[in-house]
Amino acid sequence: MKTDRTDDRAAPHAVIDCDIHHDTGMGRIKPYLPRAYRELTDAYGNAVPGGDPRDGVADVQTLRQAYLDERPLACGILTGTNYGVQAAPNYEYAVELCRAINTYTVDHWLGEDARLKGSIIIPKQQPVYAAKEIDRMAPHPGMVQVLVSNGAFMPYGNRFYDPIYEACERHGLPLTIHAGMEGVGINNPMTGVGYVTTRAEWIFSRTQVMMAHVASMIFEGVFERFPTLRVVLQEAGVFWIVPYLWRLDQDWRGLRVQTPWVKRFPSEYFREHFRITTQTVELPNNANLQDELLRQIDAERTLMFASNYPYGDEAAQAAIWSNERDSLKRQVMGNTAAELYGI
Repeated sequence: MKTDRTDDRAAPHAVIDCDIHHDTGMGRIKPYLPRAYRELTDAYGNAVPGGDPRDGVADVQTLRQAYLDERPLACGILTGTNYGVQAAPNYEYAVELCRAINTYTVDHWLGEDARLKGSIIIPKQQPVYAAKEIDRMAPHPGMVQVLVSNGAFMPYGNRFYDPIYEACERHGLPLTIHAGMEGVGINNPMTGVGYVTTRAEWIFSRTQVMMAHVASMIFEGVFERFPTLRVVLQEAGVFWIVPYLWRLDQDWRGLRVQTPWVKRFPSEYFREHFRITTQTVELPNNANLQDELLRQIDAERTLMFASNYPYGDEAAQAAIWSNERDSLKRQVMGNTAAELYGI
């Protein structure tokens, strides 16, 4: 991992925002596609599952005026919008779309403001090609993580994905699992009983999918095979982690004979290898309970600020930090991310 930070890397009031959505829709990336795929989109439209994504921030100047310059931001990590590329059955097309997104991000964003960092979007449905895209983009100093959607056609502990994790370790980059694309395209349904009918149900189902990935990565031995891999869970809640880790530890005690490669409690793997972002944090109305939940997830080590700009509810997030101690604020708002990303 990139760990060249000094003790004062993130000042008490410096903030690292781990989730800013810049617009990577077809209108932005089309010029970067090979001619054949440009003609395909002209003839048939955007052939990506899930349709056109929500618009993110249009350009750097807009982001500066509306967000960056209004807050004490030391850094903002761009996470794009066009996650449907990772649910497309045509992986050759997905490869070119990911290449276009990443090159567009470098050309139009990372060189325009030193505070901005990027995420490598990969065609995760074809891990060998995904690893090649990581190898292509990782040398750029502005790329600080690899990003995959929460929606998937098999859990992320499956050895099918090992080429991706090998590439992440090779370049010292964390893997971020960002909510979205559950039940879309080639991905599995968003719940264990099938598809839902309302957006509210879909939003709530994201936690279920994230839970499955966490258990899969731990019990399939990902962190024994890739001991320096770090994983960020983004935009699927925070405090559900507490009882979930209790349950994982409890079941591991009784079933560990089936997974002899899992050498430690699941909660130990989680605290070492996983990080969580604050969007969308659940807000208990009991201050003492909130403090205990933060302690239970070891928030000073595991929790990082993410605004989900321009979609997030900053007011709701701010409420949870209004009475927190300064040491926790420094860690959550900047220091933990600085260490993880080598910023």
